[in-house]
Amino acid sequence: PGSPCPPVLAALRPPQLRRKPPASSMAEEEEVVPENLRTYTDEDGTIEWEDRLKCRFYENRYPAVEEVVMVNVRRIADMGAYVKLLEFQEIEGMILLSELSRRRIRSVNKLIRVNRNECVMVLRVDEEKGYIDLSKRRVASEDIAKCDERYQKAKAVHMVLRQVAEKQGMFLKELYKQVGWPLYRKYGHCYDAFKLALTGQADPFEELQISDVLRNEITQYIHRRLAPQPVKVRSDIEITCFTEEGIETIRDALHAGE
Repeated sequence: PGSPCPPVLAALRPPQLRRKPPASSMAEEEEVVPENLRTYTDEDGTIEWEDRLKCRFYENRYPAVEEVVMVNVRRIADMGAYVKLLEFQEIEGMILLSELSRRRIRSVNKLIRVNRNECVMVLRVDEEKGYIDLSKRRVASEDIAKCDERYQKAKAVHMVLRQVAEKQGMFLKELYKQVGWPLYRKYGHCYDAFKLALTGQADPFEELQISDVLRNEITQYIHRRLAPQPVKVRSDIEITCFTEEGIETIRDALHAGE
């Protein structure tokens, strides 16, 4: 038998960015720039056009190998399924057909569907060439529950920070750098820090270098988005009393239990 085929890596597309057009082209035709599109200077000094309200959830730009992440299936091809990594600003990855199921595949559509979210494991990441390969069949059931819980928490954090950034006219990425990612490092998950702020058990923003205005704004949105919703509870009970004054006895017992 010949040697096994080398692994196929899916092309990883970076977040959609637009470079500022040259001055000559701007003079010829005035470009209409969307409201949220602003110039952003990265750590290396690169100036890009970015949507100020878009950012990955976590500090690391790409997921780690063997990490279980949440993806959304975009399209299904002959080689596998192309997906977007929801926690990493929707960069693209691929699930090969051989990584969809441990069993023999008879119908791909029964295993995976377009526009559906899936928990998958990262097999390979090539940051230089831009490839991410993923697996669905290697994810255990307990990993799915943990991945979904982490994603739902991160999504709630993201919504709070996005609303604050929108109101304050900030880049969401800057808000993550100042607030989100430091809290992830200290508390394991930013959601847990937000919960402390919600209950008043601690002030997670005390050590952060942010203004009082920004702190109050974040706290306000935390109470709006993360406060527990009131729940109505109803129970049907059956009470029997065999004494002569049964109705009065039951009524007195119910009043005593209020």
